[in-house]
Amino acid sequence: MSSSPPTPAEAPRPSWAGRFRRWVRRHPKKLLALCVVLAIPLGFHAFAVLRSGMKPPSVELEELALDESPGIRFANRGDAHRLGADSDYARHIGKLEEVRLIGSPSQIGQAHARLLKAEMDRTETVVWSLFRQHVTSRLARALLLDMARLRYADLDTELSTDRRSEIAAQALSYQPDPFDSELPTYQRFVFLNALYDISLSFEQSPLIGCTTFTGKSESGGGMLARAFDFEVHPIFDQEKIVFLVREDGKLPFASVAWAGLVGVVSGMNVEGLSVVVHGARAGEPGVVGEPVVHALRRVLSDARTTARAVELLSERPPLVSHLVILNDAGGDARVVERVPGQPNVVRRLDGAACVTNHLEGPSSRDPKNRRVRELTSTLPRRKRGDELTRAQHEAPLTAQVAADWLRDRRLAGGTKLERGDRRAIDAGIATHAIIADSSARRLWVSEGPNLDGAFVAFDLAQLLADGYVPSPDEAPRERIAGRAPAAP
Repeated sequence: MSSSPPTPAEAPRPSWAGRFRRWVRRHPKKLLALCVVLAIPLGFHAFAVLRSGMKPPSVELEELALDESPGIRFANRGDAHRLGADSDYARHIGKLEEVRLIGSPSQIGQAHARLLKAEMDRTETVVWSLFRQHVTSRLARALLLDMARLRYADLDTELSTDRRSEIAAQALSYQPDPFDSELPTYQRFVFLNALYDISLSFEQSPLIGCTTFTGKSESGGGMLARAFDFEVHPIFDQEKIVFLVREDGKLPFASVAWAGLVGVVSGMNVEGLSVVVHGARAGEPGVVGEPVVHALRRVLSDARTTARAVELLSERPPLVSHLVILNDAGGDARVVERVPGQPNVVRRLDGAACVTNHLEGPSSRDPKNRRVRELTSTLPRRKRGDELTRAQHEAPLTAQVAADWLRDRRLAGGTKLERGDRRAIDAGIATHAIIADSSARRLWVSEGPNLDGAFVAFDLAQLLADGYVPSPDEAPRERIAGRAPAAP
């Protein structure tokens, strides 16, 4: 009986490391090319980080004690544990959050971060989630961040000393920072304060959709009503904040925004000056200039009249094109067209007037402005707004009429539009809306959702006064009723 020949033992398979070494010996040029390909993005990232590192100013933080009383959380410096006239606080007024910040820039920044840490966490979580949603590649996200680092490497040097100190204190107090791996806290906060400008530099910006009305109240003072359309995420509508800011040596003011924002997009100061910003497009976005939210805060902090506000806006160049609409206690309403590299253009708004998102001065001929007119809803909203204001003639503009105008869903001529139609003044996408009565020092703010909810009154003469102490026994706020529910 014969047996099969023995099978030779199989040779052991070479390890991954062994195969790689043989490949290297056979293909040294390919290895060199691979190293170069990998080194370029790594080198670019290292260069971007080193070139764009922002050094925050040195600030000293004080002991800040957080406490709570019925319906309100507050903060005091030192040993005080009782809510007083100098306490920073946060409380809910209906669906809105009211936040008072007092003191030096660094004190305001510290209290901002301590009182609103949870809200800031939620807002920034949304920002980074949207970034990952729209830019799915991790490599592409890293490249975009590095390009932003380099483009705006010197942005913090364009901020005033006060705003840099405020942001530095805010960054130091925002601990733990769950987003430090994305960008260092201070640098990230500087970028977030310029997010409005950065967004407007993109062709498909979600900020080309605002409408503002101006007029005079029954007392002859200024009335301003605006819808801030920011079609990004519901959180900016659901968690809007009414900031009451009393900075040392400055005029107290109110601003409607979201947690973490140091500047202003819609606001009014204690003297009755109101200011809002609209997105526009012309010229080339700059890398040198003052973020618009800081320009508007500077206006509210230092100007008592529209004329003085116009002077202040001319002192610093803008980063991107935009429109600023102003009205004061005397009813002096103006729109300021701002384009990088060009002098500001100022137009008076006589009687009841409407402003949307296109430029009407010398930059009206800019191809970018023409595209805004052709591709966005700015002209249909303006035509309908002009129709509404003409019907008002010289009659005083009341808060109720202003609310009705902001909620309008018709074309010029009266054709009804469905909710969500971008041609409507109220397209169902407003993050917030305000009605500013300058002579009464009263600011009405929309509760939401969008413009369907009530407008709630904030008496700035009371709320911004030095001796004001909030109390749970205060009388209910005045309200303008929300939109009636649609019939089933």
